[in-house]
Amino acid sequence: MEITKRQLQIIEAAGKLLAEGGIQNLTTKKLASEMGFSEAALYRHFKSKDDIVFAMLNFLASNIDKRVNEISNSELSSTEKLELLFGNQFLFFSKNTHYLVAVFSDGLWENNEKIHQAVQHIMAVKQKHLNAIIQDGQSNKEITSTISSDNLTHMIMGTFRLQMLKWKMSDFKFDLITSGNQIIGDFIKLIKVK
Repeated sequence: MEITKRQLQIIEAAGKLLAEGGIQNLTTKKLASEMGFSEAALYRHFKSKDDIVFAMLNFLASNIDKRVNEISNSELSSTEKLELLFGNQFLFFSKNTHYLVAVFSDGLWENNEKIHQAVQHIMAVKQKHLNAIIQDGQSNKEITSTISSDNLTHMIMGTFRLQMLKWKMSDFKFDLITSGNQIIGDFIKLIKVK
């Protein structure tokens, strides 16, 4: 789905409302007010609030895919790619908390199949890139082969997700970049071949 410049502005305004008060703060009335136009004008760009969140999540998946693809195709070692990939993610989310709020909003994606699929797509994009980097590291004898690449991918994604959830639950009060890079660095020490 192509996103127009105006739709991206609406997504960003919706993100601001999400970051300020969670999913319950995102109403079409508030969003239209934030954009400075009527609710009817908002509906010319999106059919519903769910469509806005869906577009936001698809934009996030595309953004992650682009950023991670650049890292994956670099000449760095596999562990350097992992460090850069997660450092990049922590930096992105520290500047764009609304995407994290959308992904972790209780009840949002559990009750909406379209949004549920969008969240799954984000996970699949991350998993695809991570698994490829880990497999490459295993074939280069840089990352341990005693654990399958699928399981290592699962573990590192779980570590990342827990870190992001802790940050969200703290109301974004701690330094995500420093603490996130530390925990991912420690994880990489565990899987790196000595």
